[in-house]
Amino acid sequence: MDRPLIVYLHGFTSGPQSRKVQALATRMTQHGLADRLICPQLKASPAESIELIEDLLQNVGAGETATLVGSSLGGYYATWLAEKHALKAVLVNPAVVAAIELERYLGPQTWLYSGESFDFTRQHIAELRALEVPTLTDPSRYWLLAEEGDETLDYRQAVARYAGAKQTVLPGGDHSFTRWDDFLDAILKFAGLA
Repeated sequence: MDRPLIVYLHGFTSGPQSRKVQALATRMTQHGLADRLICPQLKASPAESIELIEDLLQNVGAGETATLVGSSLGGYYATWLAEKHALKAVLVNPAVVAAIELERYLGPQTWLYSGESFDFTRQHIAELRALEVPTLTDPSRYWLLAEEGDETLDYRQAVARYAGAKQTVLPGGDHSFTRWDDFLDAILKFAGLA
């Protein structure tokens, strides 16, 4: 029997404690699905983050299928992983050209929830370039959730990038995706959990 699960990939400097992850975890718990959510703390290094996620995916049991949910930089990672492993992915205000978009953050950074500091380096930018996906092999496996008021990333890049995919583009909002709670049940359905 197929047992779906969600692997949530958070954004740059964020973590499993983010509001979106906590809201999703609460909703999944309400549906008796608490054990179907995985959200690792990603690394400063994109290459190490991908290695961590791929290790998690390899440990997904027989008969289990993962859907990736990626926010911002997590959406960039989710796209690369979805292409490599033929997975479904929900992309929430995703980074589209992460190597360019994150250039302005070179230097000292702090993880939002742990308070730990790290250096974001040119090596990390090179690692992001290595994860670029030239074209989507099957846009039907993707669902873009974007708000036009995103102050960090240009939603139009995502609309163009995920052409042919299911797209929900909403006026207003911001980079946090303010209407997240309105889509939790639909995300569970997309992942085969509802």
